[in-house]
Amino acid sequence: MARNEVRPVIKLRSTAGTGYTYVTRKNRRNNPDRLELRKYDPIARRHVPFREER
Repeated sequence: MARNEVRPVIKLRSTAGTGYTYVTRKNRRNNPDRLELRKYDPIARRHVPFREER
C-alpha cells in the first residue's frame, strides 16, 4: 500500500498537441513537482517535451 503513495503511476502527455501519452512511475518524495521529460512522439515524429498530467 505504501508503494502506491510514494511511487504513483503518472501519465506523460505530449506538448506537441498530438495527444500521445507515456505511462511511468515517479518518486513523489524526490520529485514533488510536475515531471517534464523530453521523449519521442511517434505521431509528430520528433522528440518533444512531455509533461505530467494529473
